[in-house]
Amino acid sequence: MSEGVLALPEHHRLPPWEVIRRRANMTLAMSHTNAVAPADDPTAGDVTVLIVDDQAPFRSAARTVVAMASGFTVIGEAETGEQAISMADDLHPALILMDINLPGISGIEATRRIIAANGTTKVILLSTYTADDLPADARTCGAADYVHKEDFSPTLLAELWRS
Repeated sequence: MSEGVLALPEHHRLPPWEVIRRRANMTLAMSHTNAVAPADDPTAGDVTVLIVDDQAPFRSAARTVVAMASGFTVIGEAETGEQAISMADDLHPALILMDINLPGISGIEATRRIIAANGTTKVILLSTYTADDLPADARTCGAADYVHKEDFSPTLLAELWRS
């Protein structure tokens, strides 16, 4: 490395889904179990979650985070805002994890339409924007909160659901 050049820590060079995947694997390795107690229906009483993101690696990472959060179950995944609206109408998830930048209509517009159709669904926007750089309509679309993708964790998911 040349003198005067500062090397970034490895996690600053990785895409957000890889940071989340690595954190999730570390958390899983440190815990003894994340299993739900056996029952006739293992999802009974769980918070149902729809994951919406156009990038498969992030959907996979988000699915891992949700699986590690006790009391949450993924019931579907969508790649576009239009799919999110349709799936929200069909599946009635309690919680939607929504990317902002999607092909077709944006996650912000999809959130607005989902909340208008079903005000009991909670939507959390996820993206790589800093909070200061969020589009203005992200604050008025009806989403309950915003999370930077690198900060998304089982603990934060549970905290946001309770708030």
